[in-house]
Amino acid sequence: MTSGPIRVLIADDQMMVRQGFTVLLNAEPGIEVVGQAVDGDDAVARSAELTPDVVLMDIRMPGTGGIEATRSLTSVAGSAVKVLVLTTFDLDEYVYEALRAGASGFLLKDASAEELAHAVRVVAAGDALLAPHITKRLIAEFSRLSAAPRAPLKDRVGALTERETEVLALIANGLSNAEIAARLVLAEQTVKTHVSRILIKLGLRDRTQAAVHAYDIGLVRPAGG
Repeated sequence: MTSGPIRVLIADDQMMVRQGFTVLLNAEPGIEVVGQAVDGDDAVARSAELTPDVVLMDIRMPGTGGIEATRSLTSVAGSAVKVLVLTTFDLDEYVYEALRAGASGFLLKDASAEELAHAVRVVAAGDALLAPHITKRLIAEFSRLSAAPRAPLKDRVGALTERETEVLALIANGLSNAEIAARLVLAEQTVKTHVSRILIKLGLRDRTQAAVHAYDIGLVRPAGG
């Protein structure tokens, strides 16, 4: 992130949603809406032009939808843009696919101005899960949907050390750096270093993607699963 305001692009096919979110976010200190997009293709094109830090991406849009656009944006080498998907229902089936496609979190469209601004800041920082009680349910659900024969766990965690694997599991369980530090009796800065190394080694973008990966490889089991 730069030291300037968080630059946001809003992608939604409904003009009232775009304009409403623009007004709400521009009223927040440290956040600037730099553009709007009417569909997925427009979001990808406008992102290339405007280089936002965060894209608020509606999942369901005519033509190229939010999932395809998210995949396009997050698959670009060197891209630092974070995608926050917008949905009407917290268990919308498409949210699973959006997280797989590289979204860093999601937000309900009826969120308050405070929740909207908080979500943008969290995603831009890349240091926490959004709405952990809901996001963990989503991650757990799509991990059930992809149950398949797996390689030994040591092969699935790749180059991670034993401690890094332990930290990854705690991230997936929704713990903050401070909570992980307390659990493992480590300095919080040490935990931050472990998290950074995990993201680099696994080629992941942020903590949300780390949690998705942990469930995906079976390191963490869904509650009751």
